[in-house]
This record gives sequence, C-alpha cells and structure tokens, in this order.
Amino acid sequence: MNRLRKVAALSASLLAMCVARAGAEISDRVVRVGVLNDTSGIFQDTNGPGSVEAAKMAAEDFAGGGKDIKVEIVSGDHQNKADVGVAIVRRWLDVDKVDAVVDLPNSSVGLAVNSLTRGTKMTVLASSTASSDLTGSQCSPNLVQWVTDTWSIAHSTAGAMLRRGGDTWFFITVNYALGTSIERDATAYIESKGGKALGSARHPLGTADFSSLLLQAQSSGAKVVAFANAGADANNAVKQAAEYGLRAGGQKLVAFLVFVNDVHAMGLKAAQGLLLTEAFYWDMNDQTRAFAKRFSARMGKAPSANQAGVYSATLAYLKAVAATDSDDASIVVPQMKKAPFIDPLFGPMSIRMDGRALHNMYLFEVKSPEESRAPYDYYKLVDTIPADQAFRPMAEGGCPFVK
Repeated sequence: MNRLRKVAALSASLLAMCVARAGAEISDRVVRVGVLNDTSGIFQDTNGPGSVEAAKMAAEDFAGGGKDIKVEIVSGDHQNKADVGVAIVRRWLDVDKVDAVVDLPNSSVGLAVNSLTRGTKMTVLASSTASSDLTGSQCSPNLVQWVTDTWSIAHSTAGAMLRRGGDTWFFITVNYALGTSIERDATAYIESKGGKALGSARHPLGTADFSSLLLQAQSSGAKVVAFANAGADANNAVKQAAEYGLRAGGQKLVAFLVFVNDVHAMGLKAAQGLLLTEAFYWDMNDQTRAFAKRFSARMGKAPSANQAGVYSATLAYLKAVAATDSDDASIVVPQMKKAPFIDPLFGPMSIRMDGRALHNMYLFEVKSPEESRAPYDYYKLVDTIPADQAFRPMAEGGCPFVK
C-alpha cells in the first residue's frame, strides 16, 4: 500500500512538472511582437516607421537569446482611433498569435488596448502611452509602462518652472486623454506648491490654427504658457507662439511632451528657450550615441525617446521570454519585475509591481541656433531627476492589485 502511495505521489509530481513545463512553453515556437502606432498622422515622426525599425533592432540584438528563439516583428496603424487600435489587437490575439504589443502612442488607444488585453496572455509594453492611469486606476498585470507618463512630465517640468518664478500658468491642451491627464497632474502639483492655473484652452487632435488659443494665453497674463499636447499639434502651437510674440512679451513657453524630432521640425529659431522633460536624448553617452548612429543609418534621423523606448522595452521583454521559456504575460511580466537592471539606453532601471519602469528623467532647454553645432544637437541639460523622484509613488497611484 505504501508503495502504491509513493507511485501515486511520484506520478502526481511528474504530472505537475509536465503541466508547469507546458505552461512555460513559447507558443508555436515563435515570439511575435506587434508595433502599434500612428504611421501617417501626427505621431509618424516620433513613432511611426522608426518605432518598427527600433523593434527590429532589438530583435536583432536579442539574437535568439542563446536559445535560438525566433522573433517576428509585425506592425499596425491605429490611426489615432481607439476602435481601430482595439480591432487590430483583437485580430493579433485571436488570429495572428501576436504575443506582445509595443509602442502605443495616443493615450486613448493605449487605455483601450490595456482593457482588452487584461487577463489574456498578451504582454503590453506601453512605451509611448503617457497616461499615468496605466499604472494607477487602470493598471493591469499584463502591462509595463516605459519612458514617461503624465505625472512624471507634469511634476518635473512644473517644478523646474516654479523654481524659476513661474507661478502662474495657462494651458493649451489637446482634448483627449493625453492632454487632459497632463493638465490635471500639472495643475494639482502647481497649486499644491502655491502657484495658480489661470485657465486653459482645449483643441481637437490635429489642429492647424492655434491663433485664438494663443490670444487667450497672451491675454491671461500668465507667466508660463504650457502646451499639453504632442506631435504636430505641439509643433504648430510652439511655432505659432513664436510668431505671435509670446516669448518676446515675457511669457515662458513649456512643452510637456515634445521630442527632439519635434524640435527639428519646429526649427531652433522658434523653439529656442523651450523647456521640456525627456527620458532619453541621443547625445547623453557613448551607448546612446552608438544606438543613434545605427538608427540614423537606417532612418536618416536621430531617434526620439519613444523610439528608444520601443527598442528598450522590446529587448527587455525578449530577455524575459528567454529567461522563462514562455511568452505568456502571466509568466513574462513578473520576470521583468524581478530585479533591477542596467538598460543600454536608459541606464539603471527597475520595474515596480504596478508596472511602472523607473529610470532617471532629464530637464532640457532648447539651444539657440548659435549654440547648436549640428542637426539634432538641440538640448542643454538643465537638471537630472533621479528615478526615485521622477515618478508617482506607487502608494498614491491607486493600482487595485498592489497592496
């Protein structure tokens, strides 16, 4: 009888091991990463084809992870529409066997995809989705948020301006989740430090003429005019602010979500003196310069922080797949959160339980035309915000699964 019990116990143990091993296998022996972004609209320069190329670079550098793991990169254009993005990801899940989705500029799209994938086997690498709700009230065990978020850029940039005497603000805000989150987080911080938000003007995505909004900002008398938008919207707003003489009239201009590619599009004459916060700049160190050189050889331009984030998040994900022999989010994402690591582009990094990737943030001031030595030599480092101060404390986020 004892022998039978031992045999039964051994059989049960072997069965459990087989089940665990089966659960840890890479589905169909191919890891598919889907780059979902805007390839033809306002984010095509900071994301678009460059993000796809960055993901391919990460797959090349992963080189099978020492286990001959095959990686395929696919891509989709969400057209800045949440329903379009959700339809693409649903097809990737149900038909195309895509294991992870990366990039996701446009917070409305990112939040919708986050809801769709919660509880599935798909990992969400929100490397370009700025809404801080992704690691707050809308957090998901499937998701890791890379690069930046609205809390981080709002607090870093607003704090710098408050220290420089900029205690009254007017916001020009894109009227969807990205802009409203930035304005909300920045206003709360400014008012907590004794400053005032004197007003805001909202605009739809893809606005060409900012004249009426800029006149409101000008007449408000605010010391700081802040652009809570991104992509072509931010480019147009900053260029037109220079034409309307806001800076010449003594108002300081702040852009919450502008990248080096945007500054290139604006031109230094219009953008000089602009303050902005970034997680990555191509000219920070030897590793960032080497990545930028490779990227530029393929794309003909410097990489944005978002494109660097696609590379970084994809590579970290693939390393976790290799470490676990699984592409199931319930196994891979906890592996990504296990221990701090040195990222080749963002430096020392760790990923919290709520999915927030922690790394340093940097406050930059845009150079004048006379200070710039070459194309994309556009930033002066003003301040470094350490990782433990750069992002919202986890206890304040309200993530439901974090105790």
